[in-house]
Formats: sequence, structure tokens, C-alpha cells
Amino acid sequence: MPNAHPHSAQPEPQSPSVVSARGVVKRYGRTVALAGLDAEIGTGITGLLGSNGAGKTTFLSLVLGLRSRDEGDLIVLGEDPAAAGIDVRARIGYAPEHHDLPQELAAADLVRHVAELHLLPPRAAVQRANDALWLVGLGEERFRPVGTMSTGQRQRVKLAAAIAHDPELVLLDEPTDGLDPVQRTEMLDLIHRIGSDFGMHIVVSSHHLEEAERICDAVVIVEGGEVVRAGTLADLRRGPDGLVVEVDERTDELVALLTDRGFDVTVRAGVLLLAGAAGDHDAVRDAVADLGVGLRRLAPRGRTLEDVYLGAET
Repeated sequence: MPNAHPHSAQPEPQSPSVVSARGVVKRYGRTVALAGLDAEIGTGITGLLGSNGAGKTTFLSLVLGLRSRDEGDLIVLGEDPAAAGIDVRARIGYAPEHHDLPQELAAADLVRHVAELHLLPPRAAVQRANDALWLVGLGEERFRPVGTMSTGQRQRVKLAAAIAHDPELVLLDEPTDGLDPVQRTEMLDLIHRIGSDFGMHIVVSSHHLEEAERICDAVVIVEGGEVVRAGTLADLRRGPDGLVVEVDERTDELVALLTDRGFDVTVRAGVLLLAGAAGDHDAVRDAVADLGVGLRRLAPRGRTLEDVYLGAET
């Protein structure tokens, strides 16, 4: 198992941003892939969200220093990846979206090779490769050729290769692509564990909003090569001050009762939205009890990540 990185125990206060982008532009001929992208990616697990073709993979390639930007400033782990080259890439782990891995190579040999590319000595690379494959659940399968593995197993091999050298930053491009619901849940749990237990900062590129809601501390939403929303999940999902109330039956009667008691109530799809009632949980419970109906939900008003993505508010 990779060692917990020392940065997890004592984060560096002078470098709060793991990745900082200002006005980043990337063109492919006449096609603009990134159109002045601004982003600050901090510690923890960050979701890089957007539809296919939004510019997510292009941005990751710039973070890795595999492509050069046309305009703007980009700092990754305190360095410019276009200038630092291998020095910064050695501190980053990367799992690409594609599954085109060497078919005949055993998983352990593939992960060891990637670890050596990240400047680990051969003996350490062998040990780290074995540890990483055990961590992702492929310890007993580590000598199997990658070509004989399922899509789910290949995703785990890519994850093992991304973390074996104990990087500070891990970039995962669509890590649940091709997985069934059970495998997807297991993969997300594994990513969350790696981020929390080993202190690696993780960027998960995905077009699945629900995945980000499950494991991410913050999100950066990209569309058309620009950031359209960004922030911590807690901040982005914070909605208007008030409460959400849902009951088993007699919704109209509860609306009338709460209105009589001074609440500003609107109803959307059978759900009561109480404006300015954030501290009135007990009063709402009393009204529900007086009516004698079952209370399904009583929670602060807020937004789902889908609401944020669509620019909607509850």
C-alpha cells in the first residue's frame, strides 16, 4: 500500500491552490478547446465536470504538461507544467479515459513500469506496484495479462498505476466509464478512500453529476472551454434561506395551516418550500403533528448539483 503523503498531515498554508489557471486558452487549428479558462483547484477531491467535448481532457493534458497552452497562466503544485516538465509530472498520477493498455503485459509489470517512469528506483517500483494493486482489489490478479481483464479490472489497473508512486496530485479521467452500477459504487468508494486515507489531492473528470455529489469536496464545471460554476459543494448547493417540507398526505391542508401560522409557503411538485423559516423546525413539526400526517422530509432549502449545473434554484 502506498505510504500516506506527508502533505496530508500538514498541508502547506502558503500554497492553498493545487492547480491555478488564469485565462488559459488552447486551440487546435481553428477549434478553440479552452477559451480563457479560470480555475482554482484546492486540496481534497475535486470534480471536473462537464459534457463530452467541454474541454476537460484538454485541461488535464495542460496540467500534465503534455500539451502547451496558447495563452494564459497555469501553476500546478507551485510550478508551470509547460516549463517544469518531468519535475512536476513525477509528482502527479494520471489515469487516462481510454482503455488501450498493453494487452500482453501483466498488470504488475505495467504498474511497475509507470512507477519507474515517475522516477522510482526499480526495487521500490516493484514493491509499490504490488501494494497499489492489492489496494485496488487486484492483488491476486496482479500477474494476469491486462488483455484478459474486464473493463472494471482495467479501470482498477489504471488507478493503481496512477497512485503507485505516491503522487501529491492524481488526475482521473472518467474513472467509472464502462462500469455497471455496482462497480461504479465500488470505484467511487475506492477513490474516496485513497483521497482521505493517503492525503492525495484528486481531480475526477466526469460527466456524471451524481458521482461528484457522492465523493467530491468541490467542483469545477466546464462548458465550451470555460468555467461556468466552481466552488465547494456546500457553498454551491446552498439555496435560499428556508425549509423544505414533504408529508405523506393532505399537503393542501398543511399549506393552509402553516400559512395561518405566519409562514410564507409555496408548493412545487408536492413539496412545500418555506421561505425564511430556517430556524423554525419545531414549529413546522408541531403543525404536522396537529394535522396528524406522516413527515417524510424536513430539511434546509438547498440545491442539487444538477440545479447548480442548470443554473436553477429551488
